[in-house]
Amino acid sequence: MLLDVSTAYAAVMKSVRDLGTEKVPFMDAVGRILREPVAADRPFPPFNRVTMDGIAINFGESYAKGQTIFGVEDLQAAGMPGKQLSNMANCLEVMTGAVLPDLTDTVIPYEHLQASEHEGFRRFTITQPVIPQQNVHWEGTDVAAGQTLIVAGTRITAAEIGVLATVGRHQVSVGRLPKVAIISTGDELVPVAATPAPHQIRTSNMWTLAASLRELGIRADCHQVEDNQQAITELLQSLRHADVWICSGAVSAGKFDHLPQILEGLGMQRIFHKVEQRPGKPFLFGVMREGPVVFALPGNPVSGFMCYYRYVQPWILSAMGQEPPAPSYAVLGADILFDKPMTYFLPVQLQLQPSGLCKAIPHAYHGSGDLASLLKADAFMELPAEQNTFKEGDTFPIWKFK
Repeated sequence: MLLDVSTAYAAVMKSVRDLGTEKVPFMDAVGRILREPVAADRPFPPFNRVTMDGIAINFGESYAKGQTIFGVEDLQAAGMPGKQLSNMANCLEVMTGAVLPDLTDTVIPYEHLQASEHEGFRRFTITQPVIPQQNVHWEGTDVAAGQTLIVAGTRITAAEIGVLATVGRHQVSVGRLPKVAIISTGDELVPVAATPAPHQIRTSNMWTLAASLRELGIRADCHQVEDNQQAITELLQSLRHADVWICSGAVSAGKFDHLPQILEGLGMQRIFHKVEQRPGKPFLFGVMREGPVVFALPGNPVSGFMCYYRYVQPWILSAMGQEPPAPSYAVLGADILFDKPMTYFLPVQLQLQPSGLCKAIPHAYHGSGDLASLLKADAFMELPAEQNTFKEGDTFPIWKFK
């Protein structure tokens, strides 16, 4: 019995396992899933910070009373301990990023000043109107001490790295990367560096999947095996240490599609086999008893590629601690007819319109074996099974791979 896409996806996500956590140096955490909240160890900013090069004055005791000429007492540069204004009729020169000197509350930039000197004593005359407390970034206005900055489950990017450095988190707890084995089957396959005979093709699915996993920081263990039951069985037996098996090929109903039988013989509990979708109908999913989770993907390249982004990657991200990703949405850029009673995953190129809408443009697509069609695409648009005509301008979910 075929499952619909939403039921198949729910079954996949129901099987998610927590892979555990590990501590890593913060710069090794890029792309990983944070497994602990990160809080501010002190206020942001940690002091009243000057935001413009210029002078700092006490507004109420000087400018507010009509004073516009200020003598310079001292210089406050970034990185210096805070100084104090001793005479309210004077000023301190201040640099961007410096501590605002005590007893001052307003900064006037050099662009609004005219400098002069009399008997070796420097002065500044204010030439533009002044607003009290201008050009000061006040302590704690961004974040209070102890406030949570990054929640658990966040995928760490360069922005999070900057915050981790700021709060001194030189080590951080992240979700453990899964141990993934990719198994590609087929007598027709030869290595990438080989010259194929007319009846052969180079192995590509395995490396496409491995590259997709590499984007998550996962280096998969890759294996190619011929369509031989004993060879496949022996290889899988040697890979029981993995958390995840991603198999490519030998999963349909042909005479050499031995994989479903072999997997069940090794103790796999079959969750489902075949989904009401195109491409990717023969997709098999199961769980080995005391062993890896098994994603057995169709051998056609677009089928396996789509199944990875629609099912496998969400499972992996969730197992590492991230909330299951939700689809984005786009507007279909052309009329499409698909008269099969199944969900259609259409490769589309995404174009952001001046209106802000994201338009999904279909290109020439010759079926699930057309690997080159993915070069012009950014995502799969998920067109529902209950329709057979899809109009330009209608909105549907998309699953991005670029």
